[in-house]
Amino acid sequence: MDTSREQTLLKRSIAATLSVGAACVCFGLWMGSQAIVFDGIYSLVDMLLTLVVLAVSRLLSNEGSRRFQYGYWHLEPLVVAFNSAMLSLACVYAAVNAITGLIGGGHTLAFGLGAFWAALIGAISLAISAYMRRGAKVLSSELLRLDARGWLIGGSLSIALLIGFTAAALMAGTSLDPFARYVDSAVLLIISLFLLPMPIMTIWHALQEVMMVAPSDLDRHVRTIMDALIIEYSFRGYTSYVTKTGRVEVIEIHVVIPMDYHLEGISQLDAIRQQIADRLGGQSTQYWLSIAFTGDLKWA
Repeated sequence: MDTSREQTLLKRSIAATLSVGAACVCFGLWMGSQAIVFDGIYSLVDMLLTLVVLAVSRLLSNEGSRRFQYGYWHLEPLVVAFNSAMLSLACVYAAVNAITGLIGGGHTLAFGLGAFWAALIGAISLAISAYMRRGAKVLSSELLRLDARGWLIGGSLSIALLIGFTAAALMAGTSLDPFARYVDSAVLLIISLFLLPMPIMTIWHALQEVMMVAPSDLDRHVRTIMDALIIEYSFRGYTSYVTKTGRVEVIEIHVVIPMDYHLEGISQLDAIRQQIADRLGGQSTQYWLSIAFTGDLKWA
């Protein structure tokens, strides 16, 4: 499996994340904004995890070894789960800091300047998210899709900051001015709680793959094809097992042939295998297909 294009996109994302994250942390500390600092820390954590994703992408380009004879596909959902778990912890940490800030009475800052910065970083993040999403679609890459989601979350965070800082700037000189000092912490709390379900749901889907839960749509697709084929060839029956690990669908089919079934030779069984593969969508590196034939039900 060639992942060179995927690796190139991930390297670009890492460089961009490092630049954006470091800039946000420095600017946030200079300005005294908890929310902007969190935006930068979130990006830097995401960058460190993307480095791990890049290492996995390189492994996926290998065909396996004597130690990992089935390849390295199982690492992909593990990395996705770990990545999402770290982002979940970052959101929880931000929420705790925001609550502490609110209890402490909040703080004032230059909201107009903060709004400008949030708009700039938000536009950059959303543009990179769209770029990575296109790459994920073209390459059918869950790793790039995960990275695009990280940029989307970062961009959404910046847009929320833009709205909050703009509102705070408009409060200046009005009866709402005393509440402006709470905006930075309040926005941080809202954003962290809003973002938290996203990585949690990603963890759930990744763990389903780690636990080898059969995808219902894939199972239904295989059964529909095999039900028709059993009738077509008058076979006794079949059993099928499916799962999904990362970007690879694993399909195992055992076909039960009557003991008195007339076979023209091994070539006929190979032809039936090819027919099943074609009906499943053709031979592809995106699935691992095993098809066995037996006359004894105990081997099915």
